[in-house]
Amino acid sequence: MRRAIRWCLVLLVCAWTLVWCGCQGLTAGTANPNPGPQNVQAINHIILMAQENRSFDHYFGALPAYWAANGFPPQQFDGLPQFSTSGGTTPSNPGCDPNFPFDPTSGTIQDCVFDQSNPVPSFHMISACVEDPSPSWNESHVDWNFANQTGGVSTTYVGNGFVWTAAHDARNNQPPFFDTIGKRAMGYYDSSDLPYYYFMASNFATSDRWFSPAMANTQVNRMYMLAATSHGHVYPLTAGSAQLTDKTIFELLDENNITWKDYVVDPNPTALQGSAFDQFAYSGSHSQNVVPISEYMTDVANGTLPSVAIIDPGYSNGLDEHGVSSDVSPGGSVQVGSQYVSTLINALMTSSSWKDSVFILTYDEFGGFYDHVPPQPMPPPDSFTPSDLQLGDICSSSTSPSTCHFDYTGYRIPLIVVSPFTKKNYVSHTVADYTAVLKLIETRFNLPSLTARDAAQPDMTEFFDFVNVPWATPPPPPTQPVTAPCYVDMVP
Repeated sequence: MRRAIRWCLVLLVCAWTLVWCGCQGLTAGTANPNPGPQNVQAINHIILMAQENRSFDHYFGALPAYWAANGFPPQQFDGLPQFSTSGGTTPSNPGCDPNFPFDPTSGTIQDCVFDQSNPVPSFHMISACVEDPSPSWNESHVDWNFANQTGGVSTTYVGNGFVWTAAHDARNNQPPFFDTIGKRAMGYYDSSDLPYYYFMASNFATSDRWFSPAMANTQVNRMYMLAATSHGHVYPLTAGSAQLTDKTIFELLDENNITWKDYVVDPNPTALQGSAFDQFAYSGSHSQNVVPISEYMTDVANGTLPSVAIIDPGYSNGLDEHGVSSDVSPGGSVQVGSQYVSTLINALMTSSSWKDSVFILTYDEFGGFYDHVPPQPMPPPDSFTPSDLQLGDICSSSTSPSTCHFDYTGYRIPLIVVSPFTKKNYVSHTVADYTAVLKLIETRFNLPSLTARDAAQPDMTEFFDFVNVPWATPPPPPTQPVTAPCYVDMVP
């Protein structure tokens, strides 16, 4: 969510016709004209796109079922337990007390009462649209452990707050959401909904240990995407706040004469509602690098991609896969968003730019959707502690436990690594947050780290085979349909 939700209650009880080929063509920027096949220098263009608000289990928990149905060999994979080859049990999350109904006409917020005896099981979503659960600071910590939100390493991850927080926020939203029991937090999609993503994640590579950088919402995590820190912020900058002076990857690239662009999907490039770029002071004098997404399509076709590219999604035009909320219009259908992403990746795969590029698709944070794997310990980026917590926020009275600092990741999120060098049907099990993309950029172009956080990440080279080039000729993926119903006016 892009809003920073303030809690007003104390917690109770606490047509595919192009010829597919591995073409040769021009490179741009500081590209190595003779990339060696044996190492990361073979990569000349790194493209990162982060869509909005989806957890790993929510999108890719059912991947093993797709593999079994489509001839992929079984392998280690930590998805939803009910799809495990060992036959795991369908997970559930404690729900709301059905004897404590919500009455929006009462004049007083009636909250969701935590009810361990009323669990909501994981279920297949029918609608391609869903009301937003919140990934914000408070909700992320309650999701961790309803009874002990600040426990850190000494407290076992319970993951029992997802339904409660979704219900709580639905009831507190004005006007209230339809799903006031929070069921939507346990929904997942599968290959029938997202055939393009399932095909790409299965033929190319993904990871079951890939996390957002912080237990917070969109803007905070996107600060990490650019600077490997949020400078102590757990919420977006408020209106009138001074821009952050931390060095971003863009500044580091400029210092080393490495080309970059920020491609913007929104129709109005100046209205970057969810982008973190304009929250940094360095953005002011480099607006010429922020260009419409149409320029990406031109650069791909002409072989003029920069060395590093970030694609800001369509926050205001419904192409970012974001859930539906009162402050985001239109809400994103997962099918409409994924179909749009497919046009960007497909354009790359059929171009002269394919031969030395990497397209990394991920999500900025988990969006409040259930995931059975906890956030992971991770070195803090710097010495900053949370600086913008408000009275009543979790950790506002004590910052001693670890989850009150920045030494944990956020929750797991989807990842697809698409490149001619990507290993086939590869799943990484290496713990990383997506500042690992910064580490890949730094490794490829021999750059220093921005903070201790990106310094601690793996450089992502495990995803690649630079000797055999597995996908010199890329596979023809399926067309992503957009025919699923899109409704939010009933419980999922």
